[in-house]
Amino acid sequence: MSLYNTIYDVIVVGGGHAGSEAAAASANMGAKTLLITMNLQNIAQMSCNPAMGGIAKGQIVREIDALGGYSGIVTDKTAIQFKMLNKSKGPAMWSPRAQSDRMQFAECWRTMLEQTKNLDFYQDSVNGLLFEGNKIKGVKTALGLHIKAQTVIVTAGTFLNGLIHIGEKTFGGGRAGEGASTGITEDLIEKGFEAGRMKTGTPPRVDGRSLDYSKMTEQPGDENPEKFSYLPTTTPLPKQRSCYLTYTNPEVHNLLKEGFDRSPMFNGRIKSTGPRYCPSVEDKINRFAEKERHQIFVEPEGWNTVEIYVNGFSTSLPEDIQDKAIRAISGFENVKFFRYGYAIEYDYFPPTQLRHNLETKLIENLFFAGQINGTTGYEEAAAQGLMAGVNAALKTQNKEPFILKRSEAYIGVLIDDLITKGTEEPYRMFTSRAEYRTLLRQDNADLRLTKRSYELGLASKERLDRVTDKEEKTEKLIAFLTNLSVSKEEINPILEKKNLAAINQSMKLYKIAARPQLEFNDYRNLDKLKSFIEENNIDKEIIEQVEIHLKYSGYIAKEKNNADKLNRLENVPIPSLFDYSKVKSLSYEAREKLSKIQPTSISQASRISGVSPSDISVLLVYMGR
Repeated sequence: MSLYNTIYDVIVVGGGHAGSEAAAASANMGAKTLLITMNLQNIAQMSCNPAMGGIAKGQIVREIDALGGYSGIVTDKTAIQFKMLNKSKGPAMWSPRAQSDRMQFAECWRTMLEQTKNLDFYQDSVNGLLFEGNKIKGVKTALGLHIKAQTVIVTAGTFLNGLIHIGEKTFGGGRAGEGASTGITEDLIEKGFEAGRMKTGTPPRVDGRSLDYSKMTEQPGDENPEKFSYLPTTTPLPKQRSCYLTYTNPEVHNLLKEGFDRSPMFNGRIKSTGPRYCPSVEDKINRFAEKERHQIFVEPEGWNTVEIYVNGFSTSLPEDIQDKAIRAISGFENVKFFRYGYAIEYDYFPPTQLRHNLETKLIENLFFAGQINGTTGYEEAAAQGLMAGVNAALKTQNKEPFILKRSEAYIGVLIDDLITKGTEEPYRMFTSRAEYRTLLRQDNADLRLTKRSYELGLASKERLDRVTDKEEKTEKLIAFLTNLSVSKEEINPILEKKNLAAINQSMKLYKIAARPQLEFNDYRNLDKLKSFIEENNIDKEIIEQVEIHLKYSGYIAKEKNNADKLNRLENVPIPSLFDYSKVKSLSYEAREKLSKIQPTSISQASRISGVSPSDISVLLVYMGR
């Protein structure tokens, strides 16, 4: 079948994390999909740090996996270290993170995509979009091909008119060693889209053989590592590679300051906004002048490479300044550079121009995912890609869009934040952004999402069966603990060991188990409980669910009740293209913001910046509520 006469269901522009998940999702849902990327060797390239997950980001990777995406599986297969962050806090804050082998990660992604039915590949640069009125009809490539499609997903990363800065040098590029993408921005602006510029940066890569690790603090992985994917096809790491920790110091800061007059960050050459929560090292010492040191994490790029990622030293200062300053860091005295750090500016499109299904409001069947929407991070990009892929496939099948609520997933929070509030700086997910984070834990993403994904045709029957089994065994164990009485002779020795108050008479085990200082492992060898666990094949995952239920059921019930109240407002729809100028009691700012964003429900309207509770009351009265 020729590219010239094929009409694809879905064309995905760009093969980064967003594009890879988008292509996998649409193809797995039966849509005839084409992935177009500038270089097939760089599919799912880790352009910045060689890691997946982290605070709130780890929850997103587990949600992607629960929905049937590939990111969790690829991470497990190519990880070199695994850590569960925030384990000293409550389970809502636990966040998985893995260091990956950069080269294996990209190779594994490509292999999985090549094994995906309904997915074609083409290497070329897309430099224009084909429209028919206000509908997308396909793409134009640098080689002059016009490729037709019912839907198009643009996941251009940092490539749209990308500009790389190192000191006083500036050159076009999407990342080191790769050209920028031109033409798409211009076509979209002509169609009435609003565009902006954002900035991100990356640290130097250095030769690990030239570092002195004896001057640093070793950062090993977890003693009993877990994994991301819920599927049994991946396994926890049997061995791991350590990272290392060192620090900047006043001498490093003074050497960096020598280059401030030649820094594109400070001399006005970079005008766009960079990521607030991942600032460059020069930005850190400028903004936090009172701090004498900043952490530097020394992260290996893989199992068999000496290349090191210098996390915490993102910079676009001139090469000579980078060279001098980094040598003043303990352990880096004799460092050899593989490549210098740089900043990159690129085009993005304020995401208030999108619907909840990530389709643009101006052009039907055109979807955006990833950094084009103003986000930062592989995980945020991958999540958007998966949702755009699902919704593009559904559009071609004339089915209702798939939208996750804020109370259902971090992915729901991410997309709702973007399209309702917009963003003027690179958006990064945090647990604090989710008002229902006790419900949205990393351990229960499968329970929350797999059934919905299976109904779509994305999650496999194997995933559904595992979730059903997990639910049944969890309920069974909770019921057993609720009904099991333990005598003071059995339990008091355990309580005394933990310096806890003894009991005077027999008591139901679940009441004792709710004590915060008591862990399941403390009492799991009680005869009846031990037998029950063995007979019913209860694994670690089930025990974790039960333990969280025993200790946090009150908080979970309260949060669920709050979510249900908010979801009732989700069910109060606002007609499309509603004329807010008719509602004179609304504040001027509310009328302006509501007209621009066109929320689909009262709940979404309530989250728009500048719309007050009194404006919401006015709307509720107007809608007859």
